[in-house]
Amino acid sequence: MTEQAVDQAQMEAKRQEWIKEHFQKANKFLAEKGVMPSNVLVDECRYLAPFVAIWKIESKQPKKQTYWVMSGDLPSDYVDVSVAKTARDAMKHFAMMWQLKAENLHRSGVTKEPTQAQFANLLVSRAEDLYRLSEDKQLWGDEA
Repeated sequence: MTEQAVDQAQMEAKRQEWIKEHFQKANKFLAEKGVMPSNVLVDECRYLAPFVAIWKIESKQPKKQTYWVMSGDLPSDYVDVSVAKTARDAMKHFAMMWQLKAENLHRSGVTKEPTQAQFANLLVSRAEDLYRLSEDKQLWGDEA
């Protein structure tokens, strides 16, 4: 193997490790919300390591339902699959939803507390990042 091939193999191994770690993070997040995952629709998931993974996951409990679940270098979150047709659309939905959540936190006055202000600012920052990623046609190929 050439040095370049070795480097590529190592990069792919790190990517796969990151995907596995964030899949476990997404499952744990759902379980903490009372949702028991049963199946991952792998072909519809997208991984933009090391920033974000968007998973399409079916649940078995409390009732059979399908969700878009986001994990990565940002707060984990999930929504019913009915809000977005594709992972790209789900990313745009999360971006919009987080902007609204941050605005509501500011309007409610809870951001006077430093921890809440930091959280609102994190939501805005990550929402802007998500929106930029969702608009990058090079990342989405035929979904663009």
